[in-house]
Amino acid sequence: MWKRTITVPAPYDFAHALERLALDPLLAVDLERRRITVPLHLDGLKVPVVIESIGTKDDPRFVVSAPHPKRQEDIIERVSHLFQWRTPLVLVYDHFRATELAPLFAEYEGLPLVLDFDLYFCLMKCLIHQQLHLKVGYRLTERFVKAFGEERDGVWFYPRPEEVAARSYDDLRALQLSGRKAEYIVDVSRLIAEGKLRLDELEQMEDGEVMERLTAVRGIGPWTVQNFLLFGLGRPNVFPPADIGLQRAVEKWFGLPKRPTVKEMAALSERWKPYASYAALYLWRSIE
Repeated sequence: MWKRTITVPAPYDFAHALERLALDPLLAVDLERRRITVPLHLDGLKVPVVIESIGTKDDPRFVVSAPHPKRQEDIIERVSHLFQWRTPLVLVYDHFRATELAPLFAEYEGLPLVLDFDLYFCLMKCLIHQQLHLKVGYRLTERFVKAFGEERDGVWFYPRPEEVAARSYDDLRALQLSGRKAEYIVDVSRLIAEGKLRLDELEQMEDGEVMERLTAVRGIGPWTVQNFLLFGLGRPNVFPPADIGLQRAVEKWFGLPKRPTVKEMAALSERWKPYASYAALYLWRSIE
């Protein structure tokens, strides 16, 4: 087991990030010790990586520890990307200081955009969460992982596309997923397992290209792609206007008489470019 200390640009509030991550029952979050164990898949290896905060919002420092010393640099690179340690949030705050969201960004100062820990699993989670309340989506995702994934040292590792591709639709329906959603999950997993859909290639594409590529796949709509862009690829300027939770947050924040329309949401998001993803993140946080 090796350890390394990492210093990141301030502000960065790990407590805010952990509170949000703790909403997911699958994640091994320890709020008291300010740490999380991340299940990383590295070329067939399943690596539990412990990240512990030893600093403050204004002096953010972390200790990263994991087995497999030969993969140190790969692991540091991955967790730096997942936790957006190289993204200077000060630029985001400078932008929102002049907007109507300034008080919201002051309240949650230092909240980073933390990505899902695996691209394939992020896409599966987006499919499962389609048109569901957040808590129901988390519950069904937990069933999915516990049915097809693997627990090691108290950490749940997500199933791989090959494992889900080998399942029947009925296996997925048994988790109380709808018939169509079961089909989407298995079929998309088969495309990935067969190499017909390469998620790593999407990382090199522009947002519009990713949208075009993924919406060509049965079961994947704009909302799913927008959330994948946000929490899978970490794109900074994504705002899902049809997201019900986001609409509720905007309604509450602006004191609107009713929930805004998709068109109204899209118009609002124009004010927050090029960091609309952070507007979405902080608005979601305001109602969680």
